[in-house]
Amino acid sequence: MKSRTNTVRRWFKYLLSAFFLFLLAALVGAAVFLRASLPQLDGDIRELGLGDAMTVDRDAAGVPTIKAGDQFDLSYGLGYLHAQDRFFQMDYLRRTGAGELSELFGPAGLELDREHRLYQFRAQAEALLARLPADDRRRLQRYAKGVNDGLRGLSARPFEYAVLGMQPAEWQPEDSLLVIWAMYFQLQGTLPARQIARTWLRQQATSQQLALLLPSASEFDAPLDAAAIAAPAVPLPAAAPAWFSAAGTGASKSASLDYRSSVGSSNWAIAGNRSTRGGAIVGNDMHLMLGLPNTWYRAVFDYPGKGGGNWRVAGVTLPGLPAMVAGSNGHVAWGFTVAYADCFELVPLERDSADARRFKLDGAWQLAAADVETIKVKGAPAVALTVLKTARGPVREIDGKFYAMHWVAQSDGGVNLGIVRIAEASDIAGAMAAASQAGIPAENMVVGDRAGHIGWTIAGALPDRRAGLASDDPGRHDGGAGWQALLAPADYPRVVDPSGGQLWTANNRQLAGDAYRLIGDGGADIGARASQVRDDLSALGMTDERAAYQINLDDRALFMERWRGQALRVLDGAALAGRPERAEFRRLLMDSWSGHASVDSVGYTLARGYLHQLYDVIFDGVNARLKQLDSGADYELANPRWPALVSRLLDEQPAAWLPAAARSWNEVQLMAVDRTIASLKAKGVALDQARWGDRNTLKIAHPFAASIPVLGRWLAVAPEPVPGDSHMPRVAGPDFGQSERMVVSPGAEEHGVFNMPGGQSGHPLSRFFLAGHEAWVKGESTPFLPGATRYSLKFSP
Repeated sequence: MKSRTNTVRRWFKYLLSAFFLFLLAALVGAAVFLRASLPQLDGDIRELGLGDAMTVDRDAAGVPTIKAGDQFDLSYGLGYLHAQDRFFQMDYLRRTGAGELSELFGPAGLELDREHRLYQFRAQAEALLARLPADDRRRLQRYAKGVNDGLRGLSARPFEYAVLGMQPAEWQPEDSLLVIWAMYFQLQGTLPARQIARTWLRQQATSQQLALLLPSASEFDAPLDAAAIAAPAVPLPAAAPAWFSAAGTGASKSASLDYRSSVGSSNWAIAGNRSTRGGAIVGNDMHLMLGLPNTWYRAVFDYPGKGGGNWRVAGVTLPGLPAMVAGSNGHVAWGFTVAYADCFELVPLERDSADARRFKLDGAWQLAAADVETIKVKGAPAVALTVLKTARGPVREIDGKFYAMHWVAQSDGGVNLGIVRIAEASDIAGAMAAASQAGIPAENMVVGDRAGHIGWTIAGALPDRRAGLASDDPGRHDGGAGWQALLAPADYPRVVDPSGGQLWTANNRQLAGDAYRLIGDGGADIGARASQVRDDLSALGMTDERAAYQINLDDRALFMERWRGQALRVLDGAALAGRPERAEFRRLLMDSWSGHASVDSVGYTLARGYLHQLYDVIFDGVNARLKQLDSGADYELANPRWPALVSRLLDEQPAAWLPAAARSWNEVQLMAVDRTIASLKAKGVALDQARWGDRNTLKIAHPFAASIPVLGRWLAVAPEPVPGDSHMPRVAGPDFGQSERMVVSPGAEEHGVFNMPGGQSGHPLSRFFLAGHEAWVKGESTPFLPGATRYSLKFSP
C-alpha cells in the first residue's frame, strides 16, 4: 500500500512539474510572439515609391517627428507608424464606419453592424474615392501603402488578432474615409435617438407645454456674441401632459451615483494683446471615451512648405487618417469641440398599403430602392439585411410609423479630406476657410495666429436649414421644413477678434442671435461649463501658456453648489425629525464640502446624487415611455437643459406637474435625498464614507483586458481616483474625460503644454504603452513638443 502511495505522489509531482513547464513554455511563447509584433524603432527601410529620403525620429515617449520630402511621402510615413503602433485601433474604426465589426467579433457585433450598415457607407466610400481631387486621392493611396508596409514590417501580427484567431486585412485607400464616418457615429450617433424623443414629445404636448419641456436657451448659457441669451419668458402651463406624471419603471439611467455624462470638451483662445509673448494662445481638451490605446496619436510633421522653407506641424493625429487633427504649425494653432449642431432629421413617410417599397415623401410617391447588405459574422452564418432607401435616406419604422433617416453624414460634402488644409493655413482667415470646407462631423473650431488674432467658426458639414425656420426661435430646428443641401462655406457663422480678447466653447449654444439658426440645437450642453471657462479666461488678464493651462484642471463645483443649497433648504427641522440618516446627510453636505469635485469630498457625492435622483423621480415616467421607442432615447437627451426646468418646478411648485409618486414638491425633494441614501446603502457604503474619488476611479483599459485570463491586468491602467465631473471644465469619469490637454501659442510651441491618457503605442510590451499617462493623471504641465531623439528610423527611395 505504501509503495502504491509513493508511486501516486511521484506521478503527481511529475504531472505538476509538467504542468508548470507547459505553463512556462506558454508564457515564454506568448512573450516571444508579443515581442515579435513590436514596431521597428531604428534602422533603414527601402521604399521604392518615396520621392526622397525620409527620417522618423522618436523621443523617449515614442512621439515621432517625420521629416519628409513632400506631403505624399509624409502620408506614407504616418501610415507606416500608425500601422506598427495602432493597427487594431484603425481596423476597429474602419469597421465601425462600415458596419463590419461582426466579421471580427462574431455575433457580439451584430446589433451595431445592423444599425450602421443601414447607411451603406462602405459603398459610399468607394464611390467617393473616385471623385476626390487627385492630390487627396494620392495622399490616401500613399497612406494605405504605408499602412500595409508597416503591417508587413512586423514580425508577427498584432496580438489582438491572435486572440481573435484572425488575420488582419489590408488597408484600402477608402478605409480612411470610413474612419471619418466612424467619428460621425461617435460624435453624432445620439442624434437619431434625440430626434425620436423630441418627435414623440412634440406629438404628445401642446405648444405651451413644449416651450417649457424643450427650451432653446436657459440662464446658464454663455454665448460668444452676448452676455446672455434673452429668452422670452415661458409661462408655466396650468396643466402638464397626462404622460408627464405617469409612473415609471424605476430603471432610469441616472439613478446610479456612478452615472456619467458623455459631454465634456472645451476649447478657447486668448488674443495676442493678453498674451505675454504677443501671439494668440489656444487651449483644447477634447473629451471622449477613454481606453487603451488613447484615441489620439501624437506626431510632428516636417516637410517643405508651398512658399519655400520647412513647414513644421505638431499636435495629434487619428490613426487611420493622414491628417493633423489639432495642433499648431508655427503660424496658427487650432482645436476642436463637438458643436452639437442639428445635423439629423426624421422625415415622415406615408407607406403604400399595397406596396411595402412605395412611400409618399414631400407630397409625392416614390419607390424606395431595396438593397440587400450581407453582414459577415465570424463563427456563424452571414446575415442578410434589406435596406430600403429613399431620396432622403434609409427607412426606419418607429412606433408603427415610417421615417427617412436624413443625416448630414450621407450628403455630398459630408466626408472629404479637407481637414488636411487647416494645417496648411498661415493665418486665421485661411484656417477658418479650410474648416468650413472640411468633410468631418460639425465641430467648434477656435484658432489663433502668431500675430495675435483669434477666431471661432464651425468646422465640418452643416445643413442649410434657413428656409422654413422661425426667426423668433433660432434654436428650434426639429419640426421645421427640412433641408436639401449643405450650407455654403461662405455662409458659415464666424466670430473674429472679439473686444474681450477671448473665445470659448464647451459643447454649449454658441450664439445668442439669429445666426444660431445656421448651426441649430443638436443637443447643446446646458452652458454651466462654458460659463466657468469664460470666467476663468476673464480672470487671467495678461497670461502665458502654463497659467492658462490651469483652466483645463478647474474642478470647482459651481454648478453643483446650487443643488447643495437646495438640498440643505429642504432638510429643515421637520424633515429631520426622527430621521437620523437625513440629519447625517445634511451634516455631511455642510462639513464635507470643499467647493470642488475633489476625490475626498463626501458632500459633493451627496449633492450630485440628490440632483440626479431628482431627475429620476420627476422624469422616470417619461423615460419609460421613450425607451419603448428607442433604447437610447430619454428626456435628458431631448433636453440637456433639464436642471433649469427642475429648478423652476421646485421654485414654483405647480401641483399639476407633480410626478405620480409624490404629493408635494417638498416630498419630491425628500424622495431624492432618501433614494441617494438608499443607493449608497445598497452598495454597502456608509454616508460618511461616500467619497467622490471612490465613485470617480479610473477604469481605462484595452478592449481585451477582461477577456485574457491573468495577463489582462497588464492591459489596464491603475484604478486611481481622479477629481472632476460634469458641468465644470475638468469633466472626468472612470472611462470618459480629457483625451488630450493642449495649450500652445503658434510660433512659440516650445513653451506649449500637452498631455494625454495612455501612451503612443497600443502594444502592452512597448515602452511607450503608458508613457506620459501619469502626467495626465496628475495634471502636470509637460511639453507640447517631443523631447530629444532617442530612436531614428530612416527610409530610402
